[in-house]
Amino acid sequence: MPAVRAVVLRSHGGPEVLTIESVPDPEPGPEEVLVDVVATALNRADLLQRMGHYPGPPMAQEIPGLEFSGRVAASGSRAALWEPGDPVMGIVGGGGYAERIAVHERQVMAVPASVPVADAAAIPEVFLTAWDALVVQGGLTSGRWALVHAGASGVGTAGIQVAKAIGARVAVTCSSGKAAICRSLGADLVLERSPHDWLGELRSYVAAGVDVVLDVVGGDEVDRSIDALAVKGRIVQVGMMGGRSLADLGKLMGKRASVIGTVLRARPLEEKIALSRRFAAEMLPLFDTGALRPVIDSRFPLDAVAEAHARMESNANAGKILLDVRP
Repeated sequence: MPAVRAVVLRSHGGPEVLTIESVPDPEPGPEEVLVDVVATALNRADLLQRMGHYPGPPMAQEIPGLEFSGRVAASGSRAALWEPGDPVMGIVGGGGYAERIAVHERQVMAVPASVPVADAAAIPEVFLTAWDALVVQGGLTSGRWALVHAGASGVGTAGIQVAKAIGARVAVTCSSGKAAICRSLGADLVLERSPHDWLGELRSYVAAGVDVVLDVVGGDEVDRSIDALAVKGRIVQVGMMGGRSLADLGKLMGKRASVIGTVLRARPLEEKIALSRRFAAEMLPLFDTGALRPVIDSRFPLDAVAEAHARMESNANAGKILLDVRP
């Protein structure tokens, strides 16, 4: 049986448990395309999965990876949207750390003409997450204020760009060493993260409060984010890097505000397809105008996947960490 290389988890723990093995070449289903993966990218969920805290979907082998870019190799019997060789990218529930992957044809998006295929793996997960959180669920519109925590993270760098692209204003929190990249992406206000008093500084600039908060941190920041909200504001929680929150939710009542929890991975296929198609129609053209661009911190060969995970765990990255799977 033909085989391809993939990162396989046989146990859980530190980066050393990531092993590269030969696995069976996937076969596309009737409505799927088979993609030769050129690159994939790391996400915090991959680290949690590696440690055994965030199991992926049922698979013959446990292969991490929530996004990919590559070229169509073949199509299923009823798939008609793509031709062999088409450059594509997309989100998946798992399996991105492999040389080939089978994906529903409508979940796949075209790589923008201005973006190299090898760089496009830095787009799907973070831009879909940021756009869905800020615009689709958060209701951010032109002229309103967003607050993005961890502004130099993958989701953060995408969130800054999405907010600016729709004409909104955006404040971010980040460590002092990552302020420059946030400013370069267009952030209107860059605040040093806690324990610095970012809330006090934000209030001096945006007295009425922000309309939408995009938060990948959680923990103690949730309570401060509630204080930062405007009346009827929304916090969209997409991660919990800082742990669980003991926020005073009673403060939401006076502001008639809300906290929305969301993830991409656990959504049904139909929801992922709908979100991908809408993003492709509304936001992908902005990559070719220059309003949006992938932000790449570093890239590693597939064989160095453990080193890539170690870099993300150290919080040294600003933007996406990519794995180059094939030329």
